[in-house]
Amino acid sequence: MKKLALHWQILIGMAFGVLWGMFASGFGLVSITLDWIKPFGTIFINLLKLIAVPLVLVSLITGVSSLSDISRLSRIGSKTIGIYLATTVLAVTLGLALVNIFDPGKAFSPEKREEFKEQFASATTAKSSDAESVKKQGPLQPLVDIVPSNIFHSMTDNGSMLQVIFFALLFGVALIMIPPDKAQPVNDFFEGVNMVILKVVDIIMRTAPYGVFALLAGLVVEFAGDDPGSAVELLLVLGYYCIVVTLGLAAMIFIVYPMLVVFIGKTNYKTFFKGIFPAQMLAFSTSSSAATLPVTMECAEKNLGINREVSSFVLPLGATINMDGTSLYQSVAAVFIAQAYGMDLDLMTQLGIVMTATLASIGAAAVPGAGTVMLVIVLQQAGIPVEGIALILAPDRILDMLRTTVNVTGDATVAMMIARTEGQLHPVTETAEV
Repeated sequence: MKKLALHWQILIGMAFGVLWGMFASGFGLVSITLDWIKPFGTIFINLLKLIAVPLVLVSLITGVSSLSDISRLSRIGSKTIGIYLATTVLAVTLGLALVNIFDPGKAFSPEKREEFKEQFASATTAKSSDAESVKKQGPLQPLVDIVPSNIFHSMTDNGSMLQVIFFALLFGVALIMIPPDKAQPVNDFFEGVNMVILKVVDIIMRTAPYGVFALLAGLVVEFAGDDPGSAVELLLVLGYYCIVVTLGLAAMIFIVYPMLVVFIGKTNYKTFFKGIFPAQMLAFSTSSSAATLPVTMECAEKNLGINREVSSFVLPLGATINMDGTSLYQSVAAVFIAQAYGMDLDLMTQLGIVMTATLASIGAAAVPGAGTVMLVIVLQQAGIPVEGIALILAPDRILDMLRTTVNVTGDATVAMMIARTEGQLHPVTETAEV
């Protein structure tokens, strides 16, 4: 195993995790898997979460302070946010086009819809209450939430990543504005801390194959229970919907992003795909853009040749506000539920879905399942019955893994575009072998 590249080790761990989960479900080893194997997956996720906030804080401070020019920071920042919003709108529009063409919601029978509603009633209620509390907030509440009242409190919660980013940006800008001789010791300190954190990431990633094995083994047995056939039947019932979502996500990875990488990033997509592959596999395993961020940054810098000045600014920001895969999923899911209830959504309602899904993606936490809560807000805005979310909860965990992979790929794509337009790509990107 040690002689294999990291992404192959992760793939092997994933494969063995799925196989063990199926074996455990069929031979009565569910409790053993959940009690003695799954906890190691939880430990792996906790290790990644442990380093997420320090990584974002230190990398953003070093990245912003290295720009040494406020006007350059403004240019890169506005360019980054603009591209992130553009790709999100494109993803939502693509999802709406696919779901209107294939009409997956019309494949459900009334009997099956009622069965799903009863089975997932409690989960639906929990998601609805979470979304209702968000909905009751004022229109400027998201802006208020960005500014922390206590940065140390914000750093104890990965869900407050936007507040950490705000503080890091403010701190970095202040470093640029003070005299260079006073700023240099602070810059040297954070550069040293950054090196330590990156080494911690290397140590954690040595356990990745075992962590993803435990994660997927636990996921499979939870999904299948003691009867693996029930999971297969459930996937078949919702297969049409999953195929439509997957088609949209695949189009982003194999059509939209390649065009951006080739025509703007001026890089061979095979080279890009090979370089970002370890991060994609980890994103698929963890369903968390934030947890995958350390690996995404390492891949961008070492494999793609993106200067740390760009990667340390663009990627942490993208892990928080760039959710192309989540936005596409929300648009497909909303119309799918409307179709299942026999509702015809007019053009204005679907345009409203584009706007709401785009804004919701910015506020979604980069953790597993956050997109489902934001979906409730999208449904309420469009006048679609919120209880219909019960129809899509069964396969959501698997789709969450896929859309997180798209989110991470989108982050790296934008980072490469920014690096190219800023002249911050190293020659390794040009000469990397496929």
